Amino acid sequence: MDRITFIQYLIAQFVLWSLAHSPFGLALFCAKVLDLAVPRLRRTARRNLELAYPEKAAFEREAIIDEVFRSIARLLYAFARFPQINRQNVSDWIRYEGLEHYLEAKEAGRGILVATAHFGNWELSAFAHALMTEPMHVMIRPLDNPAIDQLVEQRRQLSGNQLISKRDAARAVLRALQENQAVGILIDQNTSLDEGVFVDFFGTPACANTGFVKIAAHTGAIVIPGFAIWSEAEHRYVLRFYPPVPITGDVAEDTQGLHRKLEEVIREHPGQWLWIHRRWKTRPPGEAPLY
Repeated sequence: MDRITFIQYLIAQFVLWSLAHSPFGLALFCAKVLDLAVPRLRRTARRNLELAYPEKAAFEREAIIDEVFRSIARLLYAFARFPQINRQNVSDWIRYEGLEHYLEAKEAGRGILVATAHFGNWELSAFAHALMTEPMHVMIRPLDNPAIDQLVEQRRQLSGNQLISKRDAARAVLRALQENQAVGILIDQNTSLDEGVFVDFFGTPACANTGFVKIAAHTGAIVIPGFAIWSEAEHRYVLRFYPPVPITGDVAEDTQGLHRKLEEVIREHPGQWLWIHRRWKTRPPGEAPLY
C-alpha cells in the first residue's frame, strides 16, 4: 500500500468513526464540505436539473441540490452506523412498504432482480433488507482505493449480503437467480454506446445499460423496483418495493420501461436522487456534449 492510499484509508476510517459517534450535524457538515470542496458536483447538478426541470426557477433547482447534499449526509450517517444496526433496532431506521411484491416474486421461484438507483439510501436498503427478511446479492463497482474499497465492502456485508463485482457479474448473477435468490443492481448511471441504448429520461436521451433487461429476459427472473426513500414525517426511511416491471424481451422497450418507473419515483422525491452524476454524458452520434 503506497503512502497516499494509506493516508486516504486512515482519513476514511477516521470520518466513519467520527460519524458513528457524533450527532447528525457532523454528517451535514461533511456533506457541506464536499459541496464546497468539489464545486464541479454542484455545477453538474445544475446542468442536470436545467435539462430535467426547465420549467423550474433557478432558486427551485438550487433548493433541490441543497436537498441532494442533505440526502448524502443521511446516507453517510447511516453507513457509519452499520455496525450498530441489528434486527432489534433496524426498525428505528427503516420500515417496509410493498414487501408483498418481493415475497410474491420469491414464491414464483425464478429469482428476483431488484432494480434500484443512487436514490434515497441505496446502501441502507440492501443492508436492512438482509436483517428484516433475507440477505441478497448486491452488484458493486470496486473503488479506486483498494484499502477503502475493502473497508466499505466489509460494512456492506455485515448484515449477511453477498457482493458481486462487475468483473464476474454475469456468471455470479445467473447462479444467484438459478437458486431463486435476489440480486440488487443500480440501473441509473450513464453508460457507453457499446453497452447501452438511448432511452427518454426526463425528456432527454440518456444512454442506459442493457445488461439488466437482457439477464431478466434470459432467466425469466422477476424485476422489482425497490428504493429506500426518506420520510421526513417519520424521520426514517421507507423501503418501498413496487409491482413487477414487465419484461417483453425487447431490449429497448424494457430498458425504457425501467427508466420510466425510475423517473416517476425521482419526480416524487427529486431531492433524493444523485443529480451530481453526469447522467447525460454519452450522446447520440453527432450530437453536441451537454456538459
